[in-house]
This record gives sequence, C-alpha cells and structure tokens, in this order.
Amino acid sequence: MTRTILSRIIGPLSVPCLLLGLLFFAASLTPSLIPRGPEVQGILGGLVMGVGYLAGVIVALLWRAADLPVLSGRPARALTGLIAAGIVVLFLWVLGSSLIWQNDLRAKMNMEPADGLNLARILVLGLATFAATFLLGRLVASFFRLVRAWFYRVMPPRRANVLGVIAVAAILFVATRDGIVDRVVVALDESYEAAQALFDRAPPPPADPRRTGSAASLVDWTAIGAPGRDYITSGPDAAAISAFTGRPALDPIRVYVGRANGDTPRERAELALAELQRQGAFERKVLILASPTGTGWMDPGAVDPVEFMHDGDIATVAVQYSYLQSPLALILETNSGLDQAVALQDVVHGYWKTLPPEARPRLYVHGLSLGAWSSMHATNLFRLLDDPIDGAFWAGPPFPSAFWKYVQNQRNPGSRWVLPEIGDGSLVRYASHVADASQAQSDWGAMRIVFLQYSSDPVVFYDPASLWRAPPWMREPPAPDMSEHFVFMPIVTQFQLAMDLALSFGSPPGYGHAYFARDYIGPWVQVTAPEGWTAADTTRLIALCDGGFGEGCVTAGQ
Repeated sequence: MTRTILSRIIGPLSVPCLLLGLLFFAASLTPSLIPRGPEVQGILGGLVMGVGYLAGVIVALLWRAADLPVLSGRPARALTGLIAAGIVVLFLWVLGSSLIWQNDLRAKMNMEPADGLNLARILVLGLATFAATFLLGRLVASFFRLVRAWFYRVMPPRRANVLGVIAVAAILFVATRDGIVDRVVVALDESYEAAQALFDRAPPPPADPRRTGSAASLVDWTAIGAPGRDYITSGPDAAAISAFTGRPALDPIRVYVGRANGDTPRERAELALAELQRQGAFERKVLILASPTGTGWMDPGAVDPVEFMHDGDIATVAVQYSYLQSPLALILETNSGLDQAVALQDVVHGYWKTLPPEARPRLYVHGLSLGAWSSMHATNLFRLLDDPIDGAFWAGPPFPSAFWKYVQNQRNPGSRWVLPEIGDGSLVRYASHVADASQAQSDWGAMRIVFLQYSSDPVVFYDPASLWRAPPWMREPPAPDMSEHFVFMPIVTQFQLAMDLALSFGSPPGYGHAYFARDYIGPWVQVTAPEGWTAADTTRLIALCDGGFGEGCVTAGQ
C-alpha cells in the first residue's frame, strides 16, 4: 500500500525530459563570472537539470494539448537511443572540459587550481540535487491534482484545470513570499537587533569627547551596534596621516548613527546632522555622506585612503538602516536603505546649502554595493541642480540601480559595457582594477562622478533578462578577468549568474564583489582632487595599503 502511494507521488521518469535535463546540466558546467567549487557546481547542475526536466514536461503537455503527431514504436526507441548516446557523450566531454575552464578562470583571479577528483563529487551532488527537485515537483503536482479534484465537484473540467493552476500558484506564493520568507526576514532582523543590543563584551565608549559615542556625544554608544563602533574607533589619526604626508594633519571626523539610535530614518538623519554640527564637521574642507552596506558595515579600504589625501581635514557620516547581509537586504529590505539615504541627504544637504559657499566643506556622496544603490537613489536630479554637490563615488553599484542603468545606456558608441565612456568624461567616468578614471577626452567639470566596477562582478552585471537573451557585456569580447568559454544559453545563464551573485562576496580581492583598497585610491583622487596631491603620492599610498596600514587598506568589500 505504502509503495503504491509513493509510486503515485513520484510517478514515472520521462526519458526525453531526463535527456533534456542532462543537456541543461552539461550547459551549467561551462564557466561564468565567478569560479565554482565542486559543491556549488554540483548543486547548480542538479537545479538546472531539474529546470530542464520541467521544461521538457511543459513542452510535452503543450504538444499533446495541440494534438500534434507523436512518434512511437521502434522508430521512437531508435531515435531516443541515438539522441541519448549523443547527449551522454556531450555531457562527459563537457564534464571533463569543465575542470580546464574553471582552472583557467581561477588563474585569471590568482586562485589555486581545482582538483580533478572533484568531478565525481559534482556528479553525485548534481544527481542528488536533481532527485530532490524532482521529488519536490512531484509533490507540487500531487497537490495540484488534489485541488483540481475539489474544483471538479463544482465546475466543468476545463475551468477546474485553469483555476487549479491559479490556486496552487497563489498558495505557494503566499506560503513562501508572504509567509515563510517574511517571517524569516523579520526573525533575522530582530535577532540581529537583539544581538547588537547585548554589549556586555563591547568595548568602552571613546574617551575623546570629540568622537561619536563618547560621553559628550549626542549618539548613544550602546545603540550604535558593532559595525558602527568598529568604524568610529578605527582609521588613521592625525599622527599617522602626518607621518605619511609630512604635513600637519587633523584627526578625521567619523559620525555614525545606528539603526537603534532612532525610530525612523528622519530621526536618525537629524541625529547625524546634530552630531556633525557638534563635532564641527562643517568647518572641515571635505564632507562625505556615505551609505553603508546592509549590515551597516563601512569598508575601511574606502574610507581610510581619502582621509590620508586630505590631511585629516575631512568628515564622513553614515547611518545604519538594516542588520541583514547585503544580498538579503538587496532582495528583501530594499526600501529601508533607500529611505534612509534619502533622509540623510535631505537633512544634511538641506543644512549645507544654507551655509555660505565660501565657508562650507566640499560635499560628496559615496556608497559601496547596496550603499551605492541607496546613495544613487537619494542623489536625485533636483539635488544635482539645486545647489549641487561636488561629486559622487559609487563602488559596485547593484544591477537594479536606476541611475546606474541610465548612465550605462548613455555610453559612447563603441565603448565597452563593463568600462564605458560617457560623453567627453567631464562629468562621469568609470574605474576598475585596470583603470583609475584619470583618462578622459576632457578635463573635469564642476561636478565629478565616478563608478568603480569590476568586470567580473555579478552584483553589477547580473541581468534578469538573461533568462532569454544575452546581457550586453556578453555580446562584447571578454574582459581580461572573464572566461573566453562563457557562452550564453537561455535559462542556464540565468542560473549561472544567480549563483555568481551568491559567490561574488567571497572572491579574491580585486575580483567579483570584493572591492580592494588600492582600487579606491585613484578614483578618490579624481573625485575629490586633494590639494597638492601627485602621482607619486598615489603610488606611496597604494604601497602603504598593500603593506597593511591597520586593517583597512587590505580589507576587501563585503
């Protein structure tokens, strides 16, 4: 009895659909932007194989619904055997070649080569993942049959079939998106907030009354959270900066407001402004409005170098908006970062523009990853035209960023999607690990905007439309850190890029989404034009970072 029920749930395997799934598996073995280990490759292959099998099932259903002819008998078996032999041979060839392709990509990113014995692990994990997805699909199909049977009692079969599909899709969507996922997100956010409220092992607040979180500060140290505390208490001081430049220096001002420091984005932004005023930030030469990543983390590799450039006569302010890792915050808490960035820029820029132009700091905006997206969203057209900021530096802008996409699509004819040229370069320039935004047809204008993006970064170059068409950068010759064997395949490429998104944060520094301090230095020079700065200074600061000043200059983006 149990075996009969189980067989009814699992159902028979379709050989043609299985062959199509194996073809998808083979396609997933080709390289993409980020090198994949055996575990990730096996899971990806199994998932894609399941998608291929499902695609075959759908095509078969449509074929039967259209009452198209079906080959049967000995000719069908002979043709199936011939196709199966060809697909198996192709799969084995691609499986063997995949190690060469992956190691070629790993070499481009200065990674150790992978072990040839991993091929067996890929196969085992791939088949296990496919089995799990197949079983899940059969369970959903069984659930559909139950729902359809109930509809059969009250309406004609055709209407019951259609409503059955709609009902099952709606139930699954609500259960995952509005049920399980929402509860997980809330639990994650609350758990991070609760964890950050436990400060028994936290360091004592700064003794210096000029620092954020001190006894004299307007910002409560116990509510700032670990990312903010690390940011406030790290970085170069006046002595370190002076030792590097040989000139007198100031202690840089760092203002940080945690999510728990205020109930709303506006309250946190106004608290940040008050703390900036208390510390005399508007008397400095440079003021940077920085948007942190999802967890509230500020990349020291982005902040430390620019403080050296301006002899410490600089203030940077950031406000936390989430406790989630950036990939989760990007998908599930998008508006939190956007709302907070808008509030901060509205409040600080609103005050800044009331000051006499000759007696206020130069104002810049900055963000990495999700922080870049929120910063770009806040830097709207009206703010650029009404008493504009002096410039912007955005690193690793995520693919949904509307402003980034608009600028990308304005690239000059013939310039590359991964490193485009915009107009004469007087307003917007691009940088990467092979370009520092110093080259352009014209000199800088009144405002300077630089995008830093690595050609191997899927957070930047993921394209939802890759489900059915190749992204723009795939229609161009591959960049130096891209594989020559990356070939577009509908559906499969979408899954490969989605997996790249998950892997990009663990890439070697200078690749993927791991932005490296040495690559921030040149763009910061271009955007902020430090007084008296030379190419030799840039070289020395890069050497200092590579040598490991503190921890900032060797820390890659998260």
